[in-house]
Formats: sequence, structure tokens, C-alpha cells
Amino acid sequence: MAEEVAKLVVGDQTYEFPVLHGTVGPDVIDIRSLYAKTGMFTYDPGFTSTAACDSSITYIDGDKGELMYRGYPIEQLADKSNYLEVCYLLLYGELPNAWQLNDFKDRVTRHTMVHEQIHYFYRGFRRDAHPMAIVCGVVGAMAAFYHDSIDISDADQREIASIRMIAKIPTIVAMAYKYSVGQPFVYPRNDLDYSSNFLRMCFSVPAEEYVVNPVIARAMDLIFTLHADHEQNASTSTVRLAGSSDANPFACIAAGVACLWGPAHGGANEAALNMLREIGTVDRIPEFIAKAKDKNSGVRLMGFGHRVYKNYDPRAKVMQETAKEVLALMGVENNPTLQVAQELEKIALSDPYFIERKLYPNVDFYSGIILDAIGFPTSMFTAIFALSRTVGWIAQWKEMIADPQKKIGRPRQLYDGAVTRDYEPLIERE
Repeated sequence: MAEEVAKLVVGDQTYEFPVLHGTVGPDVIDIRSLYAKTGMFTYDPGFTSTAACDSSITYIDGDKGELMYRGYPIEQLADKSNYLEVCYLLLYGELPNAWQLNDFKDRVTRHTMVHEQIHYFYRGFRRDAHPMAIVCGVVGAMAAFYHDSIDISDADQREIASIRMIAKIPTIVAMAYKYSVGQPFVYPRNDLDYSSNFLRMCFSVPAEEYVVNPVIARAMDLIFTLHADHEQNASTSTVRLAGSSDANPFACIAAGVACLWGPAHGGANEAALNMLREIGTVDRIPEFIAKAKDKNSGVRLMGFGHRVYKNYDPRAKVMQETAKEVLALMGVENNPTLQVAQELEKIALSDPYFIERKLYPNVDFYSGIILDAIGFPTSMFTAIFALSRTVGWIAQWKEMIADPQKKIGRPRQLYDGAVTRDYEPLIERE
């Protein structure tokens, strides 16, 4: 069978480029030889029509509303699996057997403590510093403490660095929270599961014992699972770009944290909850909805719709039921914000305006509600997102490092600045 090609006609010249086929999803035109053949680049702001790599980790079909990790639908993993098992799947490509899972859990659990001197880093930040500023700085600083796992050419060191980051990021994020509220740091405990350990490090105090509610722990585990990876999004692409220069893994993940901090990316759940608080009470919802429908009002509906999903966000379907369980447990009678959220959800799922535009509640809407009900301030939402996404960043980074086609990232540009001009001495400039 002849190789399928795409033809590009420029003037009276015709150029041919191979068409590549993945296992599922759109085909891609291989334009690696474009500049050599034509002397031209493509122009694609945001890289929304450009495949920068090949990957076997995560697949999204935005039109159908599908998300798969290593071929497994997210709905099945959310229902039958747990976060650490999903971590294993993302890192190694297959679901573990019982021995592999226990070994993996043990390795993660034994690495949850951070170097004691890292505690001093927190004291250098102001008490009102955003947790993401702290997390970004501390993750990057890990390279100064764990010198035995920064040689990216050593597979064993890459593995150690991977386990360390997955294990320590809950501790780092919990310490950022404790520092912001003026409470002492809580050390991790090896007898608790991943999510319960994180909740205990956030909410326990030395004065009394803290018992983790299993409903809350399960909700936390689901949030981690649903945010674990999401194909080549902005922060993942940032990690890959940083890693393409052979930067150490801690620097690469810190770069991902920095990118995730943007309100257009990881800050969406924080923005959604701020919107609910701005609405204030249920009786003000019609007024807000009217403004959201008015293009000239400047009011945006946060937590609804998604850039990739043109159908219902599959993660939101999972989070919807969990949100109901958590709200039933925590109670919404005395919480106007959660009352607004419930009513706004009903309207969005029944109003033709939202249905026609496919502005369904997304995962950010529900995760924000759950985190608020659990007791986290909005400033912690993005830090928890970073915690969840760390395993995805690491899996993508490891895949890139092992890729024989790896090259340092170097996007090109369409230059529209000044043409060549001569320097004028200062005395001659008007």
C-alpha cells in the first residue's frame, strides 16, 4: 500500500508530506521537512492545530466527551480504581497486579516526608503569600536537596525523582496551607492512604486527634484521579518544553506549576467559586443569568463549558454525584454559596440557552464546590490541582525523555517588527 501523502501547492510548486495515523483520533500531516522544502513555516497561535509530540498516555475526544488514560475510560477508573493505582497506570502503561500495586504504594508512602531543612523555606514567605507561589518555589528547590535524582540520563534516578515528587507534593501543598493559617506543620503518617493522609496534614492540629471521614477522603481521591492528566494542555506542554532542554525533573515540574497558576488554566475552579460568591444568594441568579446572556455586559459564566469538550465534560459527570454526597454530608442549609451552586446547576441543565451552546457544568464547577464544602479556601484550589496533575506531568516528562525523536523545543514566529535600520548616536536623535 502506497504511503498516504498530503499535497501543498504554493504558486506553481507542489510539495508532498506524509500523513501519519494514530491508533485513534485525527490523522496528522508530518511537516517536519516543510522549512527545508519550502523555506516557510506554519502559523498556528496557541498550537491548537499542531501536534508537538506523539504520546500513548491520554486521549481526549472533545466532540464525544470522552477521556481515556492509557485506553481506560475515565468513568471506569473513577468508579473502580483509586488515585495511586491510576498513578501506576499513567507512569508504567498498564494496571498493576496486586504485588506491583502494594510495592508502588509502599515506595510512595516511604517518601512522603520532606527534608527537614525545606521547612525553613516556608518561613521566608509572607503569611499571605499565595500557596501556588510557595509550591512553585519549593518544588523547584527540591533539586537543591535531592542531588541523587537529577541526572536525567540515568533511568534509576528518573524513577526515584518520579516517586519522590508524587509522594512529597501532598506534604508540600499541605504545608503551604498550614503556613497560610498560622498552624504548625503536620508530618505525614504511613498508615493512611494517599488522600486521607493529605486531608489529615491539612486539617489536623496537635491539640486533638483528627479522624478522616471516608466520604470526604473518597471525594478527594476522585478529584486527584480526574485531574491526573489531560493530554497536551498548557502546563503539560510547559513541562515538556522545559524538559526538552534537559532541565532536571524538579525544575520541569515547577515550570508546570507556574503555568497551571494562570486563571485561564488551573485557576478555573477558583474563578467558578468566586463567581458563585459574587452572585451571593439564590434570588440574584436570574439577574446574573441575564447578564451572562448579554454579550455586551462583560459578565462571563465561569465553570461552564470547556475549550476541548464540545459535549458534557466526562469528569463533570463523575464529580456531579460526588458533589451531592459531600453536600449532603456537610449540609448546605446555612451556606448561601452552595445553595447558589445547586440552583445554577439546575438552570444550566434545563435552560435552552445553555443547552444549545453546550455550556454544561464542567469539572471545575463541581470540584470548586466540593473543595469549598470540605473547608479549603479558594487560594488552595489551584495548589490541589497541581498536586493532582503532578503524576501526569511526570508521565509525560518520562515519555518525552525516552523518545528517540526528542528535540529541544523551538517554536518559530511570523516577524512583523522593524526592518534593518542604522543606529543613530544619541545626540542626533530628535
